Amino acid sequence: MDYDYDLFVIGGGSGGVRAARVAAQTGAKVGLAEESRMGGTCVIRGCVPKKLMVYASSYPDAVEGAKSFGWDVDIKSFDWPRFHGKLGDELDRLEGVYRNLLKGSDVTIHDCRAKLHSKHEVALSDGTTVSARHILIANGGWPFRPDIPCAELGLVSNDLFLLEELPKSLLIIGGGYIACEFACIMHGLGVEVTMYYRNAQILRGFDSELRGLLAESMSQRGIAMHPGTTIVEMELAENRPEGPQPTGSDATMRAPRQEAEIGNNPKSETSAASGKPIWVKSTNGEEKVFDHVLFATGRRPNTADMGLEEVGITLGESGEIVVDDYSKTSVDNIYAIGDVTGRLELTPVAIREGMAFVETVFKDNPTKPDHELVPTAIFTRPEIGTVGMTEDEAMETGPIDVYCASFRPMQDAFAGVNQRVLMKMLVAKESRKVLGCHIVADHAGEMIQLAGVAIKMGATKEQFDATCAVHPTVAEEIVTMRDPVRST
Repeated sequence: MDYDYDLFVIGGGSGGVRAARVAAQTGAKVGLAEESRMGGTCVIRGCVPKKLMVYASSYPDAVEGAKSFGWDVDIKSFDWPRFHGKLGDELDRLEGVYRNLLKGSDVTIHDCRAKLHSKHEVALSDGTTVSARHILIANGGWPFRPDIPCAELGLVSNDLFLLEELPKSLLIIGGGYIACEFACIMHGLGVEVTMYYRNAQILRGFDSELRGLLAESMSQRGIAMHPGTTIVEMELAENRPEGPQPTGSDATMRAPRQEAEIGNNPKSETSAASGKPIWVKSTNGEEKVFDHVLFATGRRPNTADMGLEEVGITLGESGEIVVDDYSKTSVDNIYAIGDVTGRLELTPVAIREGMAFVETVFKDNPTKPDHELVPTAIFTRPEIGTVGMTEDEAMETGPIDVYCASFRPMQDAFAGVNQRVLMKMLVAKESRKVLGCHIVADHAGEMIQLAGVAIKMGATKEQFDATCAVHPTVAEEIVTMRDPVRST
């Protein structure tokens, strides 16, 4: 049978674009469909704009630190519209880069929504149907808004990038990494931030000492932390004339346009925000009014109304596409990579999965994507860098030594800032192999990238110890922790 394409990719995020380009370089005829903006979550509504907001939010601390070092300097109010416009320009530029990379690789772009019509056919929203020998589903995930009354009044993470004005007060529901990152970002930009989260501690699944130090730091910075708490009711404050008045909020704040845009691209997304203050009742009995409520309650795979089950593709309990070790679905010619599979939801992982798919299908070199010992960072204040096992996980493998150091770094100590860093290594007693490394410090993401190389290679604690320290640095502690603080 003759097909329109050797490969058709659904989704123009980092994983899908990389797979399409590399497959095309093998001589395959490749098409790709993206219903929104090229670049996907990472470039348009995730990693890139978030990290730029992290940078913006860090300057108040930098200016305060400069004063302690003798600089006669001050900082004025933050101009969100000015920053927001420049952010939009940068996202437009990056989307253009992605499009040019695809065009340069002779990948045919379809600016359409796509869904499966049959195991070899894809139906496009422009009314056409195309056929392909292989289909790769790489259309990612989407923020989850809980099923509670009036939840549509709240924001999800996508919406924060679309606000025309910063709120004066923000309630964040959730304690995961997205919730913590945006709490630190918005607080750094001058927003009064409150967090409600169900668990006793933030960042479920991460190392316990790391979680505790970050929670303490966030609280010291002025973020109102409420563990074991969530929303019972919410509605527009204006519908409760005798209810509490806005706290830390301007009830007359201008609402963002319903067609707010990031950048000038006509496919820019719109915010769900009403822009009107929201009354909230929580499980701790408090009633408050916030300018905005952000649901940072997780993400779900983009598998709804995709025609997946109709062609025989198996889905998991959360709607994720079930794949084998080579990213193949239950239909032989259809593969899936990235967040839509519910594996490790990280951009670099999706890219590696896309590369492994091309090796397997188009280069006759069966390759499994490697999901072991993946370093990752959380861009809070301070940052978190982590790779490998948590202490609880390491203890399940056998006896371990725990090396840990917490201290005030030189710069903060001199400036009188009461912020501590944490360096932690988990070492197998018998083999001396480093099982995990966890860092809480400014630039922890940069440090864990390099530490991850050694740990991926199977380095022992003694090999870390044999490496000469770079002094004076925070990172030198990784190679100078001589004695374990405890053993199990």
